[in-house]
Amino acid sequence: MAPDDPVKPDRGSEWFVPQFGSARFRRAVGLLFLPYTAMVISFSVMGSMFARNLHWDRVAAIGFIYFLGLGVGAHALDALGSKAKKPWGDVFGKRQLWFIAGCSLTAAYLIAAYYMVRFVPNLLFIALLEGFFVFAYNLEWFGGRYHNDGWFAFSWGFLPVLAGYMIQTNTLSVAVLPVALSMALFSLVEIKASRPYKVLKQRGSSLGETDVSLMTQYEAILKSISLGVIMLGVGLLLFRLFG
Repeated sequence: MAPDDPVKPDRGSEWFVPQFGSARFRRAVGLLFLPYTAMVISFSVMGSMFARNLHWDRVAAIGFIYFLGLGVGAHALDALGSKAKKPWGDVFGKRQLWFIAGCSLTAAYLIAAYYMVRFVPNLLFIALLEGFFVFAYNLEWFGGRYHNDGWFAFSWGFLPVLAGYMIQTNTLSVAVLPVALSMALFSLVEIKASRPYKVLKQRGSSLGETDVSLMTQYEAILKSISLGVIMLGVGLLLFRLFG
């Protein structure tokens, strides 16, 4: 997921927003921040892949939980809590965003609750932490204290790896902690590149040649790190399937 920026509301020109279809369709896809959401889903998959005994239904479940909770719910709240007014234009109203966030988060927690009640009660601790950050980060509670790069990396890089392992084992392992830390660092790189990229992107035609070159470099970093993380997750998944 990506941070807010107060420079200009409309984010419809960013690289992950499709350039085809209606304005509503384009903004709806953009709201999901699909490359960044896929990174977080990959983190959860990686965590699962380190479990000795693998339950494939739980791999799918934790991925879907993060798609609903982060990809849909957290990003809808991000649009509501943004310092920039209406970062996705006039396509979504506040009531619509609250409805989207409420439905997706409810569905995510219902799926998680099923597994916590039946198999992995310790997943509750991560679920509570992620639930806190969904609101504290995206709605900028506590004066924005938790809306910074460090907490972003922790909540959407470190914790998803632990969640993926936890849903498989109901415990944690020392071996999975360095993996979680490495994914947090990748998330930190993503957010550090994303902030200045958006500032430059939203300035549009007023950019000079140097700024255009810098923006292109930031975009290349964002594309490379998101695709690299996704491919790593896919590679580990294929290894456990066929290795």
